[in-house]
Amino acid sequence: MTGLGLALLQNDNGAGALGALFGSTMMLVWLAIVVVVIAGGWKVFAKAGEPGWAIIIPFFNIYILLKIVGRPAWWLILYLIPVVNFIVALVVAIDLAKSFGQSAAFGIVLLFLLAGIGFLILGFGSAKYVGPAAAPQARAVGA
Repeated sequence: MTGLGLALLQNDNGAGALGALFGSTMMLVWLAIVVVVIAGGWKVFAKAGEPGWAIIIPFFNIYILLKIVGRPAWWLILYLIPVVNFIVALVVAIDLAKSFGQSAAFGIVLLFLLAGIGFLILGFGSAKYVGPAAAPQARAVGA
């Protein structure tokens, strides 16, 4: 091996340690965000009369969320379709805001874009569950 190649291999300058520190810090930040979203979601589910633990079970949590907002269970399939899932998530976020007596803007900004904050506000704030927002629309279509 040439002198330059050996020098490059030995010239670490602590980059590996810095990378490990940055990576572990970001992992802790991400873990904190996940815990906040779970805590807020747990309280939201409980306020709506559903089991709070359902927030931690994948797919079942979406089913319960659809039940809370009054959307049919088959909408769960729409969450599996790319691009469509963003539109469905936006509609469900708006419905969730209305189910707790909040505005559509609250649903777009705090439940769709900043879900952790929105769930905390709904779960730990004074918002009360007023019933599924999408249910009257669903009954009107079926009538």
